[in-house]
Amino acid sequence: MARILALTPVTPNFMSFLSFLTGLGAGIAFLKGQNLLGGILTQIASVMDGVDGDLARLKGMVSPFGAFFDAVLDRYADAAIVLGMTWWSIQHEGFAGTWLVGILALLGSLMVSYSRARAEASLRAESNIPLLSRLANRDTRLFLVMLGGILGKGYWTLLALAILTHLIVLFRILYFAKRLAVSDQAQSEEGR
Repeated sequence: MARILALTPVTPNFMSFLSFLTGLGAGIAFLKGQNLLGGILTQIASVMDGVDGDLARLKGMVSPFGAFFDAVLDRYADAAIVLGMTWWSIQHEGFAGTWLVGILALLGSLMVSYSRARAEASLRAESNIPLLSRLANRDTRLFLVMLGGILGKGYWTLLALAILTHLIVLFRILYFAKRLAVSDQAQSEEGR
């Protein structure tokens, strides 16, 4: 898709914005009780989000602002999707505590992204721990939402997201705490 779009005047930032609008549309679809459409739009938003980066590389338009713009819009889209699915689940499934599970899923989704960004900025560390980076990356989270939307299993999807994302953040914290402790110990031994 990016190769085709590279031949057009479409910019990577426009694709980021279009992906955001599609994610917003998915959230609205869930709010209106259309879980199937919400799930499909969630997956379309995920695919479109992958196109903007490829398009930027193909067109030679990679920029720090583009990465920032995309990341911010992705968080807004994620919030719309998760909150929309939470509302859908409350209206159609009737599980106790759905608001809490939805809030935990939203918070976990945001914290996965935030903890990665902070590790890279504060610790100057690559935070893509191989298996870890795939377990709760945005593509995986949105794929789960798509499946949950299509299957009409919003509560269980939100619960899975809440558990998975918070476990990933905890694992990331422990990983970097251990890694930095080993590094500090090695430096103190060199200083002796």
